[in-house]
Amino acid sequence: MNFEATEERRMISDALDRLLAEHCDVAKRDDTAFNAPYSNAATWQALSEMGAFAALATEEAGGLGGHGFDITTVFERLGRALCCEPVLPQLLAIQLLSSAGSDRAEAAVTGNARYAVAIDEPDTWFELEPLQARATSHGDGEATLNGRKSVVYGAPAATDLLVAAQLDGRTALFAVDASAVELHGYALIDGGGAAEVYLRDTPATLLIADAETALHAALDAGALALCAEAVGIMDVLRDTTLEYLGTRKQFGVPIGAFQALQHRFVDLSIEIEQSRSITQLAADRLAKADGSRTVSMAKNLIGRTGQLVAEEAIQMHGGIAMTWEYSVSHYAKRLTMLDHQLGDRDQHLYRVMAGLRD
Repeated sequence: MNFEATEERRMISDALDRLLAEHCDVAKRDDTAFNAPYSNAATWQALSEMGAFAALATEEAGGLGGHGFDITTVFERLGRALCCEPVLPQLLAIQLLSSAGSDRAEAAVTGNARYAVAIDEPDTWFELEPLQARATSHGDGEATLNGRKSVVYGAPAATDLLVAAQLDGRTALFAVDASAVELHGYALIDGGGAAEVYLRDTPATLLIADAETALHAALDAGALALCAEAVGIMDVLRDTTLEYLGTRKQFGVPIGAFQALQHRFVDLSIEIEQSRSITQLAADRLAKADGSRTVSMAKNLIGRTGQLVAEEAIQMHGGIAMTWEYSVSHYAKRLTMLDHQLGDRDQHLYRVMAGLRD
């Protein structure tokens, strides 16, 4: 395997760094992350114009890449900047619309349509079955939906929803105009917006009648993206902690001179590199025969390592890392909560173990 970034991916990475440095400084980020609609129109437009969404789509879908390493390139930079824009649901939507062969994919790739993907329900956390949302077909691809979707990430800023619901005993995928649903939005604890979505005879258009395979593939791509975002956050926490250990003094010397802290920092760095390695492996195998299992292995390790890195960064910084004003607190919070998106460490461990039994 060749993990060296291509020239195109290095250009995207550099361009994203410059863009996010301008749009996502700490003050701007916090203002956007905790105030409705939890997205900044100027930042979204800038991401669209520099091709961040196009990098997530294949050429057949009108994009520039769409492979595993394209996804990790974009999301690692978003993680380093702690960007709260809902790019994850846009990635899921691009994957699903591409699978459906829908002409709606173009608007998602350009960012002109902003998507949220409604899958989870209060009683079906992390799983596609058994969904309680029901669809009633009216012929010619038109339907009405009834049910409730929970913690729909990015919904407060979305123009369109993709909704998973039961149709004739199968999990189907529908496109819904966001203005047609009852939506109760809120800020998540680590920033960004989500919503409870209520469907009451809501008009919808059928995209995929049997969508289980497409949904699993999209969720794998999303889990990989979260792993890459976590690696970006870990890099920032490692660098910030190293700088602090070299400048904060006790007894007249930098605290980084104490051997106990040196050992803890080295252990932390090793864990981060292991997370980077398994994320790269998952990126290489995405959409291959063992890709789903590798993604679950990565998500499980990232969940465990993320908690360790967040706790160690706070421990080595001391009380300052718990304050709202210091960026380490926000990075640690986001890193911790990443474990709970698109399946937590236990859920992905279960999937790996279930695969071994088959």
